[in-house]
This record gives sequence, C-alpha cells and structure tokens, in this order.
Amino acid sequence: MNQAHLIFAFFLAFFHIQFASAQETIVFKGGKEGHAIYRIPAIIDLPNGELLAFAEGRVNGSDDFGNVNLVMKRSSDQGLSWSGIQTLLDFDSLQAGNPAPVVDLFDPNHPQGVVYLFYNTGNNHEYDIRMNRGVREVWVMKSFDFGKSWEKPENITLQVHKPNNPNFNPAYKNPADWRHYANTPGHAFQFKNGKFKGRIYVAANHSVGNPQENFAEYQAHGFFTDDHGKSFQVSESVKIPGSNESIAAELSSDRMIMSIRNQKGDTRSRILAYSSDGGQSWDEAYFEENLPDPVCQGSILDLGEKDGKTILAHSNNANETERNQLTVKISFDEGKTWELTIPIDYTGNSSKLPWTAYSDLVKLGQNSLGIIYERDNYQEIIFKQIVWEH
Repeated sequence: MNQAHLIFAFFLAFFHIQFASAQETIVFKGGKEGHAIYRIPAIIDLPNGELLAFAEGRVNGSDDFGNVNLVMKRSSDQGLSWSGIQTLLDFDSLQAGNPAPVVDLFDPNHPQGVVYLFYNTGNNHEYDIRMNRGVREVWVMKSFDFGKSWEKPENITLQVHKPNNPNFNPAYKNPADWRHYANTPGHAFQFKNGKFKGRIYVAANHSVGNPQENFAEYQAHGFFTDDHGKSFQVSESVKIPGSNESIAAELSSDRMIMSIRNQKGDTRSRILAYSSDGGQSWDEAYFEENLPDPVCQGSILDLGEKDGKTILAHSNNANETERNQLTVKISFDEGKTWELTIPIDYTGNSSKLPWTAYSDLVKLGQNSLGIIYERDNYQEIIFKQIVWEH
C-alpha cells in the first residue's frame, strides 16, 4: 500500500466513514410514464418482503402546484427492479401530494397488515395559501391487500388541521389560524413497543397566520391515531420558528425523535426534537450541528436496538449551501451523536443545479437499508441498497 492509500485509509478510520457501493436503480424518470417530473419520494417495506415506492407525478413540470398526481411502484427483489407505474390519485389540474405511507401491523381485525397512505391536496400555490387564499387538506386511504387495491379516501382535515378559511370551515375562528399544511415528506411510522404500541404517527408542518420574514411563521407538529385510523389527535407544535418539513422515528423507553428542516435558513443544520409522551409534546428541540443541511428535506429511520438504545439512520444533503452530497449517518445513542457516515451520492457538479435533494429510508435486513432519492435536478428518483454494518 503506497503513502496516499495509507493516508486515505487513516482518514476513513478516523472519521468513521464508509462508502456506499451498492447497485443503483432508477425508480421514476422525468419525461417517462406520463409525467414531466417526479418528486417527493417515500418508501415502505411490507410484511411479505415487497417494497412500495410513492412519489408526486408532476404532469407539466417542476411546480409544486398544478396537475400533480400521486403515483406508486412495487419491488419484489429489495429494490433491484420495479413495476410499471400505478396512478393512485389524479385531481385533474389540482394537486395530490406529500405521500406519507405506513403499515399498521397491530390491527386485530387485519392481522396481515394494513397499508395507510396519508396525503395532501391543495387548491392554490403555497404563497397564496400562506396569504389565506386557498386551503391544503389532509386525506388518508387504506389498502388491505398491500397496495393492490385501495379503499375510498377519507378527508381528515378537521381532525388534524386548523384551517381558518371561510370556504372550508366557516365555524373555525382563531387568530392563530393554520394556513399552509404538509405531511412529512417521507414515510410515517408506527410504535412497535411500549405503552404507545400501535400508535400511527405522521410528522407534519403548518404555517401560522400571515407570512413572516424568512418563513418564521412555519412550525413543525405531528398527528396520530391510537384506534387504527378511526380518529386522530394533533401534537403540540415545535416552538422553534421556521421549523418546517419533518419526519419521525420511535426510540426506546416510550420516546420519539423528530428531524426537522429549518426553513428560516439562519442556522444551516437539522432541528432535532424529542418527545417522551408518544409525540404529543416536546421535551427539547435544538439545532444539531453534526447534521448540516442546506434547507432541504431529510429522513430518519429506526434500525433496531443495541445495548438498550435505538440505532438510527438519518439521510440528508450534508452541505450547508447546496442540495448536494447526499449522506446517511448512523447513531448508536438515539441521535445524540452520529458515529458512522456513509456518502451516498457525491457525483454532482456543485456549481450547477441541485444534484441530490429529497430522500427516504427503509429497512431491508439486519445490517442493510435502502434509500430512495431525487437526483440530477429532479430528473430522476433513484433507489440504492446500503450495507451499514459489516
């Protein structure tokens, strides 16, 4: 081994870095299968070993609003190949987006598992809804056959949202009205242990009142069900102004963690919030300097336990200024430190358009996980397998 190789090996060992060298597969490709752009990926694993990948299919281009469909694909070989596209929702010129899927494994009436898909609809652009000119609604639909067919969608807006929009809810009058609203993006999750076992939790965010400078009116929150979707409750809001897109995971001892985008952009890192009551309220929330972020989405995933503590995987663009350098980090102490760093995709030219952007994580096996993510200025959505522990 020459001197350069020795220095590189020392660098990897010192900083606990390993590289992902797994095969990549294109799941959604812009300009193919009826949509100009695909964005906002989410992924879940099923009890039968299959994977379901969801995204927004944007018919005309990259705009967040206008002729946006919810689409899905299936993999039976841990993401190496994918089915043709299935359009789940088409609201014509309007929008159906922010898919947040999860599998209910604890419904006694459906012991094989029920797939839930939470999503949002909207009738105007984000800025107009922040100005109270329009509304974002929250919906859920279920599948009892692992996504082969879906029940009629249910509108749960008035259970999980506080819209002060006379066209939607004339009875709701609150000076602290909620306006814009979005699930996650990424997967929802279900508590598998402890006193909250069975609770389905969807991380979300909303804007409060009139627009403020640097998006300070945004706040992250969550909503949840303890009765398999019959009713829903809303959490407290995270108190940090500008807390925005969020995603959550279960921890040991009935606790929960949420990873949040800082829309204000004044601190270029993820916000982490912890709850000890199943996500109803927040014990603490702070900026995590070991998770740098360029004001973008991220994902977090429970990988199991070691020595009584939850192992977490976290994905985001580890670049403070650009959507680039997609990275997975592993924590063995429930998010307090991030011991292992796995570069996923660093191949973009940082002087040009975004190379990597939104991502979502899914557990594949004892020591492996999958990541689905946007790449090449949102032209494609890629899936990769990662071995995170040898």
